Amino acid sequence: MKKILLIEDDPFLSSLLGNRLKREGFDLVSVKSGSEAAKAAQAQKPDLILLDLILPGKSGFEVLEEIRAVSETAKIPVIIISNLGQDTDVERGRELGVADYIVKAKVTIDELVSKIRAFLGV
Repeated sequence: MKKILLIEDDPFLSSLLGNRLKREGFDLVSVKSGSEAAKAAQAQKPDLILLDLILPGKSGFEVLEEIRAVSETAKIPVIIISNLGQDTDVERGRELGVADYIVKAKVTIDELVSKIRAFLGV
């Protein structure tokens, strides 16, 4: 079973996406703040991280930098899921080695789950 770490502070989206991913057969771990995120990544060693950018504690970019700086988590694929869709944000995500950058307003839950399944090969 593939493990996904969901880092999302919006309770509605976190619950909606989390429940859907569990129904799809994924092992889901969820955290709601940037300050918990890097620790959770190290402790859980997920197969994939879904990362929001606007988080309490630390921004998603700060979390991504922390994850990339530690050898145990540096290679974990990260998909950013954010409302920030500016070219500068997308470019910064790419520079930090994200697998994909998805703007929340431009994707349905079904499309998102399909992308996750395709990425994890399941």
